[in-house]
Amino acid sequence: MSNEPIPFLDLVTPHRELEAELVEAFREAVRSAAFINGAQVEAFENEFAAFCGAKYCVGVANGTDAVRFALMASGVGCGDAVITVAHTFIATVEAISQCGAGTEFVDIDPLTYCMSPDALEEYLARCRRDAASGRPLGARTGMPIKAIVPVHLYGQCADMDALMAIAAKYDLLIVEDACQAHGAEYQSAAGRWRRAGTFGKGAAFSFYPGKNLGACGEGGAVTTDDAGVAQTIRMLREHGQAAKYYHDLEGYNGRLDAIQAAFLRIKLRHLGGANARRREAAVRYTALLADVPAVTTPFESEHSRAVYHLYVIRCSDRDRLAADLKSAGIATGLHYPLPVHLQKCYRDWGYSAGDFPVTERAAAEILSLPMFPTITVEQQQRVVAAIVARMTVASQS
Repeated sequence: MSNEPIPFLDLVTPHRELEAELVEAFREAVRSAAFINGAQVEAFENEFAAFCGAKYCVGVANGTDAVRFALMASGVGCGDAVITVAHTFIATVEAISQCGAGTEFVDIDPLTYCMSPDALEEYLARCRRDAASGRPLGARTGMPIKAIVPVHLYGQCADMDALMAIAAKYDLLIVEDACQAHGAEYQSAAGRWRRAGTFGKGAAFSFYPGKNLGACGEGGAVTTDDAGVAQTIRMLREHGQAAKYYHDLEGYNGRLDAIQAAFLRIKLRHLGGANARRREAAVRYTALLADVPAVTTPFESEHSRAVYHLYVIRCSDRDRLAADLKSAGIATGLHYPLPVHLQKCYRDWGYSAGDFPVTERAAAEILSLPMFPTITVEQQQRVVAAIVARMTVASQS
């Protein structure tokens, strides 16, 4: 076996393979000076909407803007509360705060790490009701809860049938955080497979370079079936303009660059194959790790087709395992080591250790292994061999 270092993510190989197409797209932009909005952005929006199975797609500057704009366009703002999970990247919560709403957390499912429908139902059943709207009042904020933001974490859809039923019961809307779930699928009770981005009032995607569909810089988008939501986001991303220099809203500078849209159009054509290779690599990892009892491999529901943005294992001695893999030239990641409710910037929210035990235990044990479409069988075998070596030493000490 080779002793070459194994990266956590290989962004070099796919860009080398597409270099000629990407350079040509850049040349076309330079020659036309079409840098803002225009044909490339519109074409990407149409193509990504079709890929997801949504009626509309609106390109924006990044995934955080996508979550914020989707909430704002759905009518969430000051005086409202939004429920999400603490096991996510902080951008999910930043977007809620930045649209003026308050955040309420519920715990995650111990197998999928996505929002637990049971925890959500239990939380809402305990809430007092707002006299004016009849909606549940957030336990922390005291604000009427208006929306739920499930996070399709690591490339697997949350249990959307259950979450949508709860949302309907309590008259809440859903905005999906699909920033890690480009192409992930979920089978509804009716038997229909649907892709992430088609379940809520709107859905947010990030095209950060490391995502399954990544730009060569920043980028994001919102998918929706609601024409009004789509139109509002188009205004929000461009200073609230309904027409040039006519501002119906106070908005933002949150556009998707035309050059990035051109790059994304090229990459979108390869996304299905890249996701398939990620799934093949995940199956291989799971098989190789099947006889390693100290490691818990990812759970994939029978109603889910994950796209494995990340391949996340659990191990009680996670930090030592990560250190040993690093010594063996194998890069790993932590997604995420400290839950959002325990972050310093939210200390005044009043949460403390023990409030979300499933989330906190997961954060202490998870480890993301190298995962990318071009990962080789040999690289995966080396990763697993290093894990087995570490576990053997641990069992003998």
